Amino acid sequence: MKKEPKKTTLKFKPSGDRVLVKPQESADEKSPSGIIIPDTARKEKPERGVVVAVGEGKRNEKGDVLPMRFKVGDHVMFSKYGYDEIKIDEEDYYVISESNILGTF
Repeated sequence: MKKEPKKTTLKFKPSGDRVLVKPQESADEKSPSGIIIPDTARKEKPERGVVVAVGEGKRNEKGDVLPMRFKVGDHVMFSKYGYDEIKIDEEDYYVISESNILGTF
């Protein structure tokens, strides 16, 4: 079952082409041979999450703002080390540059 982020009014607005993502903790997974790997055994942080806020977009050489490709509510996959961790209201979030998001689900 997917855990959605709480519906709150965040006071954080990412700047430029950055995106605020609530990481999704995945449930127990199965290995290719069928062995269940509990969440506590995995040491890697999640590489998936839900977009909760987006910046205004990146500016080009002429100063025009390029539109963001992602919107609030998108389920995304991102680079393993391409984010900054922050804490807002005791919740963990990642600030990710748009270029470090690999795609949506």
